[in-house]
Amino acid sequence: MKTFNDCFGKQVRLTDERLAHILEHVEMTGLAAEVERVLQHPQFVRQSRSDDAVRLFYEFYAQTIVGGKWLCVVVKYDKNDAFVVTAYLTDKPKAGEQLWPTK
Repeated sequence: MKTFNDCFGKQVRLTDERLAHILEHVEMTGLAAEVERVLQHPQFVRQSRSDDAVRLFYEFYAQTIVGGKWLCVVVKYDKNDAFVVTAYLTDKPKAGEQLWPTK
């Protein structure tokens, strides 16, 4: 298990099981280190519209094995814990309140 601080200064866990799940998807090959980097230095972060405890961290990558895509890292924040739920590539970020960078 890895732990690191996100861009908000909160400690986030990434379990070996979650990382293995993320890397099962062929399009995520070679992006393991980027999951941590995006949590620390995202292009922007949005609040999930379906779960108030979830934040979506985004960074655009012009060159992935499936073309230009956004990497989205999904983190759930509980009272005394924060952990990566999943990470995936997407064509378009989800709608939601922008939390980072602050305006």
